[in-house]
Amino acid sequence: MAKIKTTFFCQNCGAQSPKWIGKCPSCGEWNTYVEEVIQKEEVGRGTWKASPAKEKRAAVPKRLQEINFEEQPRTVTKDAELDRVLGGGIVPGSLVLIGGEPGIGKSTLMLQIALSLPQLKVLYVSGEESEAQIKMRADRMQQFSDNCYVLSETNTQQIFQQIELLEPDLLVIDSIQTLHSQYVESAAGSVSQVRECTAELMKFAKETGVPVFLIGHITKDGSIAGPKVLEHMVDTVLQFEGDRHLSYRILRTSKNRFGSTNELGIYEMRTDGLRPVANPSEILLTQREEILNGVAIGAMLEGNRPLLIEIQSLVSPATYGTPQRSSTGFDSKRLNMLLAVLEKRGGMRLGQQDVFLNVAGGLRVDDPALDLAVCASLISSYEDHPVPGDLCFAGEVGLGGEIRAVHRIENRIAEAEKLGFKKIMVSKYAVKGLDLKKFKIQILQVSKLEEVYQRMFG
Repeated sequence: MAKIKTTFFCQNCGAQSPKWIGKCPSCGEWNTYVEEVIQKEEVGRGTWKASPAKEKRAAVPKRLQEINFEEQPRTVTKDAELDRVLGGGIVPGSLVLIGGEPGIGKSTLMLQIALSLPQLKVLYVSGEESEAQIKMRADRMQQFSDNCYVLSETNTQQIFQQIELLEPDLLVIDSIQTLHSQYVESAAGSVSQVRECTAELMKFAKETGVPVFLIGHITKDGSIAGPKVLEHMVDTVLQFEGDRHLSYRILRTSKNRFGSTNELGIYEMRTDGLRPVANPSEILLTQREEILNGVAIGAMLEGNRPLLIEIQSLVSPATYGTPQRSSTGFDSKRLNMLLAVLEKRGGMRLGQQDVFLNVAGGLRVDDPALDLAVCASLISSYEDHPVPGDLCFAGEVGLGGEIRAVHRIENRIAEAEKLGFKKIMVSKYAVKGLDLKKFKIQILQVSKLEEVYQRMFG
């Protein structure tokens, strides 16, 4: 009888050690190493076997020019937001991992996609919920499909037996942490089990061309639970974000072998499921009955999509001696930099002022083009003078107080014009070479921070 091999794995990051250690040298967590069986037997290893007709020939080197490539057609869903984030649709044979906080709507999104593709035979495998619970969710969403099959199972060998009988066109696993393989003697959700089950599903996806969606849990720090190799094995990693107490959800991609990683999808959670938001700029702009100071509108880009978002700030005298600097949705270090520029180049005395900054709508933004909107919001709150409601901003602020050009300014101007703004303030270096006559919106050109105040209130 072969000797059983064991080793120790960190349950937080997946690091491996031949002996137990208290503190993980990789992630720094304490008491996370657990002993797991890494090998039971080699005979019969692997649960998904390709047919003899699909056996691969030995790989040989080829010149790059000799490789014949035909782009595979993607499966376009009825969800335009998901198609955009995936790069244009579902790629055959792709392995997609979607993570998010509990209750954020991952299962709802995947079931909604499964029910919206009646032309495909979809198998929805759930290891967390019963078949009755899934049926109740489908009834609540009021979506039905004759080609959506549900299986409540956690054993991968049993799942692959049902796959061979059903031959689905799309496979959804909810979730990867609940599956276990009989070839690994450890608990479901452990590092070795997650890695083994993902490897079996990846082999199935690549040999059959069936796309597979994996739902994954996340840890308390927001990263996807399980070994880091899990994210390296899959083709696409999606993050479903948002506050579950609010109605809007954001779908981002941190890895995509078939498209850009800069795209963004926005959904609205309702009682009947998730509704894709086609024009997010409208929901990101607060409907106000009166114009308030400290509010400015900035034009940003998320991937290829221009968005107009509302920047809110509050500048007030510090009452407890030490001024506070707080930002929600905006980088706090960049906020401190902009405050220093405003004090040095703009003549504002902010050293004894509390500063609070908020990005409306729950978004987290990192586009430098919002610098000008942030500065305008701070100036408005400090001077107690509201920004004109028909004015928006797009520009980067440098350390010397200069207003720098940002890329794709034409798309930002067009989005502002479409939403009814009369004026937009940009860097004068950004509009060189543009045909400004085709825009009906008034374009205010500035080059220094000192000019911003005059253009805003002058």
